Amino acid sequence: MLLIVPLVPIVFGLISPALRRVAGRGTGWLLALIPLGLMIPALQALPYEIGEHHLARVSWVHGLGVDVAIHLDGLSAAFVLLIAGIGALILIYSEGYLSGNPRIGRVQGALLVFLGSMLGLVLADDLISLFVFWELTSVSSFFLIGLNHETTVGRKAALRALFVTGAGGLALLAGLVMMRLAAVELGLAPSEAGLISALGAVDLTGHRWYPAILVLVLTGAFTKSAQIPFHFWLPSAMAAPTPVSAFLHSATMVKAGVYLLARLHPFLGDTAAWHYTVTAFGLVTMIAAAGMAVVQIDMKRILAFSTVSVLGMLTMLVGVGTELAVKAMVVLLVAHALYKAALFMVAGNVDHEAGTRDVTVLGGLARRMPWTGAAGLLAALSMAGAPPMFGFIGKEMLYKAKLDPESVVGWLIAVAVLTNVILVAIALLVAVKPFCGKAGSPPRVPHEAPISMILGPVVLADVGVVLPGQLAVRPLDLVLGGVTPDAHDVVVVLELHSWLHTLRRRPLLTPRRCERSQTRQPLVAGSCCSRL
Repeated sequence: MLLIVPLVPIVFGLISPALRRVAGRGTGWLLALIPLGLMIPALQALPYEIGEHHLARVSWVHGLGVDVAIHLDGLSAAFVLLIAGIGALILIYSEGYLSGNPRIGRVQGALLVFLGSMLGLVLADDLISLFVFWELTSVSSFFLIGLNHETTVGRKAALRALFVTGAGGLALLAGLVMMRLAAVELGLAPSEAGLISALGAVDLTGHRWYPAILVLVLTGAFTKSAQIPFHFWLPSAMAAPTPVSAFLHSATMVKAGVYLLARLHPFLGDTAAWHYTVTAFGLVTMIAAAGMAVVQIDMKRILAFSTVSVLGMLTMLVGVGTELAVKAMVVLLVAHALYKAALFMVAGNVDHEAGTRDVTVLGGLARRMPWTGAAGLLAALSMAGAPPMFGFIGKEMLYKAKLDPESVVGWLIAVAVLTNVILVAIALLVAVKPFCGKAGSPPRVPHEAPISMILGPVVLADVGVVLPGQLAVRPLDLVLGGVTPDAHDVVVVLELHSWLHTLRRRPLLTPRRCERSQTRQPLVAGSCCSRL
């Protein structure tokens, strides 16, 4: 069943324009049922035990030993639920935002193709499928960013994004091929095509090709996740319609590089070269992009640069690589996807109804757009890390990871604090300034957006209120806590609470380093499998 999950939205995306001609207005609501339906098999196969995972494989090119393999564990499950859930809301949002646009059917179809590509990327267990879906996200995003191809700005933005991410994809392909060849040379059977299930049997860090593999893989990840100096394509991609910005450039595509780093960390990350390179790129990106964001006046560009900053923060946490850092990365990634997608849709509502995104001429919109203003305020509180928002948990875990004795560095903490101070200012700038205070002078008299455009930001903002209270906390524990077995060497348990969360470490036999204990007994100190 998991094998068809990425294919279903791609097929419906290709026939979406024809479906729209038949169904007419409201097609976006019908198309939203597709990603919602895909959440059912994902939830049924959800890892209900920490460390559990599911693997499905089918032969693709038998003569070359190439299989299509799908792997669902905590990390991929978290991404699947984010992609499908936010994707459904974006399809509904596009129905109102692009109402009357003759290209709406094409946009919704491209969104579905992109959604399927992202699902395939995060579920792929073999290197070839991973690369194919990786490039499909770049191609589909090219068409989405270049929707307004009549304009020079739209064409340049689409070409810039395709060039940067496409070049990074070629570097990644070379790195993946070298990984495969090195793994076979080190004893991996040629018939084994798995990324997760097979590569863990060999130590790539000791191979003579490791430096080249590291450079190529990191180039692919850094270009996709807009790390400096490859960041420039993402702010320029704001020429795309808001549904595209909210989905691709906050919740999904730009997270692909971070996902790749987390997924390959067990195989490539136990070296000083990985640690210092990934951490350094993340640190420079998080502080530099935050500084760029705070001087912007366009709401979407402010949010775009702040997204680059948070991507740097996530990259830095993967580079630090401790247990606390990996857990903080995943929780912060989920929190960011929720509040940033909501804020992008809030910015789209303001632009759609008031005719501008310039924060210098906006003010007092809460009286005329109360639902949009309330959603923006909740999302901004999560972005600022205020309790009891989900973003508060992410920021708390971030600081705990920085204070971990294994990674504590004074300047690391100072940069993180300064970046978060700037992010608080950005939250005030995009979600408080336009809605509070004296009425501004926008080009049009604003009014509340239609229900299709309110639903997305309201739902995502409400989910960010720690879902609320203790509701759905246990499923989150299972999904987010299950991330670490394949993202890090030690299996841990993650417990979330409304105001304060408790992290307790449960060392178990890791499936990559040694056989998993059927009774799940703790490791014996000093044993050959101990990673404590």
